[in-house]
Amino acid sequence: MELLRFATAGSVDDGKSTLIGRLLHDTKALFDDVIDAVAATTARRGGEGLDLALVTDGLRAEREQGITIDVAYRYFSTPLRSFVIADTPGHVQYTRNMVTGASTSDVAVILVDARHGLREQSRRHAALSALLGIQHLVLAVNKMDLVDWSEARFEEIRAEFAAFAEQLHVPVVTAIPLCALDGGNVVDPSPHTPWYQGPTLLEHLETLEIPTHDHDALRLPVQVVIKPAVGSGAGPTGERRWYAGSLAGGLPEVGDEIVVLPSGTRSRIAAVEGNAPAVRIQLEHELDVSRGDVIADAADAPHTVPQVTARVAWMGEKPLRTGNHVLIKHGTRTVKAVATILHDRLDVTTLEREHGVDELALNEIGTVTFITAQSLPVDDYATNRTTGSFIVIDEVSNGTVGAGMVTLEAVPA
Repeated sequence: MELLRFATAGSVDDGKSTLIGRLLHDTKALFDDVIDAVAATTARRGGEGLDLALVTDGLRAEREQGITIDVAYRYFSTPLRSFVIADTPGHVQYTRNMVTGASTSDVAVILVDARHGLREQSRRHAALSALLGIQHLVLAVNKMDLVDWSEARFEEIRAEFAAFAEQLHVPVVTAIPLCALDGGNVVDPSPHTPWYQGPTLLEHLETLEIPTHDHDALRLPVQVVIKPAVGSGAGPTGERRWYAGSLAGGLPEVGDEIVVLPSGTRSRIAAVEGNAPAVRIQLEHELDVSRGDVIADAADAPHTVPQVTARVAWMGEKPLRTGNHVLIKHGTRTVKAVATILHDRLDVTTLEREHGVDELALNEIGTVTFITAQSLPVDDYATNRTTGSFIVIDEVSNGTVGAGMVTLEAVPA
């Protein structure tokens, strides 16, 4: 069965958790004990029925405050497709968590409160989704019951978001009017929208074409080098080292010519074991290969660069400034790096790029060049999500402070 990964995003209180709870409830994906627990919590708070937002708020702090802090992952299936949902937080200070949830998603469902329309966080989440390579956005105009299911209001928000998405170069945008609270147009059609002829949210998610992020050329970031046992004699390839990891592109086949990066040494594949994405391979020659190296297709290899330029979503409490020393984790390799150029900063409201900036603050997005202590084999993020991305780590705290999406296009200083 096909698997679709999607993230819900948008501003705080636009109804993301309630929508996910409604999807799970109406597709019969909740166990009785979960329903009983939600009903008990709802009653304790003085409510009636089921507060479905509680289904995804798993942390105690979230339940007590009535907000979503962490990324909550939920799973459900229909006869047509299986789903993994990332319910991401709407609060500005937890934008970093939204990046985590959206980074592995195929589709982003951007919720908008019909009363308020697009807000800054709605735009920020849409912009981040586009930067993270998500090419299919669903605009879920929620709480339509609070605007009397107004077609005119829906069309106003739809047109505004379509213009914004066009600036983001997102090729597919689908707008759906709904009410997560009563379930209208979530799983079942709403009787209040005779003017809407499109699918419900679930029907759309069940039938849309799943975007592919596959890269045909071999990319194997080496995670483990397995040395042969002393005295091993298991045939012609038994005494060679195995190189194991998770494939980031392509499928290795015996006889394929490969290059090991960043060293540039070449060989051919002698043996392959495992099922994608977890595999291990042996090479015809004994090469100096270690954890962090990338084994790649010799005819279509990544670019090995001493400095890397990327769109960076900054998640650190302290701003990123030119000259800052950081660690960059790319694939299975972590290297020291220095931020040398801050090219620009993105205004998520207007999508204009501000040049001549001297820092990136928390939740800001900009283009940055880092010089790295060792050359890194990278692809453009649009080509390969894995070899085209990295995380930025604070040298002192060892905490993640940024996410980078590599751009190999020329960027003016």
